[in-house]
Amino acid sequence: MSAPLPAHTPPTARSRRLALGVIATGLLMTVLDGSIVTVAMPAIQNDLGFSPASLSWVVNAYLIAFGGLLLLAGRLGDLIGRKRMFLTGTAVFTASSVLAGAAGSPALLITARFLQGAGSAMASAVGLGILVTLFTESRERTRAIAVFSFTGAAGASIGQVLGGILTDAVGWHWIFLINLPIGAAALLVAVRVLPADRGPGLRAGADAIGAVLVTSGVMLGIYSVVEVGTYGWLSAHTLGLGALALALLAAFVVRQATARTPLLPLRVLRSRSVSGANLVQMLMVAALFSFQILVALYLQRVLGHGAATTGLAMLPAAAVIGAVSLGVSARLSARFGERNVLLLGLALLIALLGLLTRLPAHGHYATDLLPLMFLAAGFGLALPALTALGMSGAGEEDAGLVSGLFNTTQQLGMAAGVAVLSTMAASRTDTLLSEGSSRAEALTGGYHLAFAVGGGLLTAAFLVALTVLGRTRPGTGRPEHGPAHRAGAADTADAVRSA
Repeated sequence: MSAPLPAHTPPTARSRRLALGVIATGLLMTVLDGSIVTVAMPAIQNDLGFSPASLSWVVNAYLIAFGGLLLLAGRLGDLIGRKRMFLTGTAVFTASSVLAGAAGSPALLITARFLQGAGSAMASAVGLGILVTLFTESRERTRAIAVFSFTGAAGASIGQVLGGILTDAVGWHWIFLINLPIGAAALLVAVRVLPADRGPGLRAGADAIGAVLVTSGVMLGIYSVVEVGTYGWLSAHTLGLGALALALLAAFVVRQATARTPLLPLRVLRSRSVSGANLVQMLMVAALFSFQILVALYLQRVLGHGAATTGLAMLPAAAVIGAVSLGVSARLSARFGERNVLLLGLALLIALLGLLTRLPAHGHYATDLLPLMFLAAGFGLALPALTALGMSGAGEEDAGLVSGLFNTTQQLGMAAGVAVLSTMAASRTDTLLSEGSSRAEALTGGYHLAFAVGGGLLTAAFLVALTVLGRTRPGTGRPEHGPAHRAGAADTADAVRSA
């Protein structure tokens, strides 16, 4: 049993809104940092002299640190205090952003990117945990999660626009240096408005062996996946490291079942809402790569748009996502339940990727792509509902851990989507080129295959949500028949408050 939290004055509505703004800002910096870098890669390569093979590490170093440390950071946040972990992570991310902006060599930039990933993991892992303990009323919590989800969904599109503008106007260094004023402001506000919390201490769950196993296993797994483009799926490098990563994660599970103070208490995974939502997220995020990235590549490589123009072309999707997630999703979830809203969102996304398989090689944005942007409303419905379901089994003592787990599966899904769908698209493109197709037709054919596979992943996510996730009480994300679905500590806390 965790130590009781010290008594403190309940946060006001204004301080809760400011706290939500700070957490959303931290997430926005993280998401922007991922998409903003992709636009600036050619300029970084030319300026610092990256080889084509090493350039990918500007992205990979960040992904490996971020994905590998999320689960550990989430648990440590529960043990030493989520506010402390958020502040430390934001400070590390801001300082390493300055280091990246000042980098004059490939080695220094890659090191700074790894540190950025570590800082992002520390801040992101506990963000949702802070939200679910700060917003206890179900309708208020649903709105807060909608804001959080919109920030993540729209941030990628904003990053592409901002990256193109900054790189063209003042140079690639400023895609990192811009984080300094934002991070400093976020820290100043966070110190004042984030709720003070004191965890039970490291002795209550500092499983050092488990921490080493899960961190090394996840990092190695992400590394083996992101390097598939270099070595191939069936290479000794990919299969050997992949098998070692799985062995480390299996050893971690065994360790958690026997450790006196486990890093990840396996009871957390007994909640069907938690385990089911994490599985749905892995499938959905993997499929989202085919929309967020491959549509941008289609605009640039097939239709000939520039970086900034491509970002602007993706903004209607961000606007639709924002309008739905901020203005509609909370009301629908309150009335029909998160599970039903999630299913509706997934259905729209399946339709979106299905229609993208019909994009022509010599298409026009206004007639062939812009109308499809409205189906991106599925993101605005699915992401907040899925986040609420994923956090529904989190009790006070496990909120950071469940938040870290949810973010970890997101990163694993993203890495898998990048590796699988980009490899398939490239292979299909090469085949069509060898058969005599034009470059535009070959590229479009490769994207069609990736869109189709992404649609298949979303269909699998829909089936998992339909069969694994039980019907939920509107506005709570929790099962209608709580004990039957083992909703976990959160339902117990509700019962105590009601009594």
